[in-house]
Amino acid sequence: MSEQHYLIALGGNSPSDAGAPRATLHAALTRLPGMGARVLAASRMYRTPCFPAGAGPDYVNAAARLAFDGNPAELLLLLHELENRFGRARVQRWGQRTLDLDLLAAGDRILPDRETFDAWQGLPLERQMRDAPDRLILPHPRLHERGFVLVPLNDVASDWVHPVSNLTVAAMLAALPEDQVAEVVPLD
Repeated sequence: MSEQHYLIALGGNSPSDAGAPRATLHAALTRLPGMGARVLAASRMYRTPCFPAGAGPDYVNAAARLAFDGNPAELLLLLHELENRFGRARVQRWGQRTLDLDLLAAGDRILPDRETFDAWQGLPLERQMRDAPDRLILPHPRLHERGFVLVPLNDVASDWVHPVSNLTVAAMLAALPEDQVAEVVPLD
């Protein structure tokens, strides 16, 4: 398979063997090339409030654009392996974590199909907090709603076009409420 381009989000709010969340995100980005994923661009690091409110300490978030010779499922396995190396335990949905690596997009692909994507994108918040898909859904069904994803993503892929909404990252970010964007504070 030829090299494909992917977008990922990085986050964490608990220390790992690499140190505080910021150090963990840096260390994860450093390890990706040795695992076969070339980092084409990485955003600044940002501090963001934990969601849902009160679920733990603030997060450190970032985004990256990667090149990878495998398919999306193979990259997702690589990301999960990297999370495990940094002590990620999948105990609670949206709980505290040492490292969270989310595959956001694989170029302009919609996976597994448009119908499944639409069903997950339209899921009510109560179900989002409880249910996790049993397969990879791309683009990430919530990326357009999340300042903690779009602000860093805008650093590395502002002109990427969402294959369903046909909006760029910059346009999706501009559509968010100002207070949500203001919560995402650069650390450097």
